[in-house]
Amino acid sequence: MSGRPCSKVACTNDAVSTLTYVYADSMAVLGPLSQSAEPHSYDLCEKHAERLSAPQGWQVVRHVFLGL
Repeated sequence: MSGRPCSKVACTNDAVSTLTYVYADSMAVLGPLSQSAEPHSYDLCEKHAERLSAPQGWQVVRHVFLGL
C-alpha cells in the first residue's frame, strides 16, 4: 500500500493512481501513483480512478503500469 490517501473527500482508501490536468490541451492524464505527492496533482484510489470522467470536450489519457 502507498500510505497516501485518495484525494476525494471522505474517501479513506489508499491511492493507486495520480491524476494531472493539462489545461492547455484540455486533457486529464491518469497514471500510476507518483513516487511523491505533488501539489498540482490528485492521488486517487482504484474506485475513483476507474470512475474518472472529464469535462465535455476534454480527453482522458490513461497510462497503465504493467509491473514488469
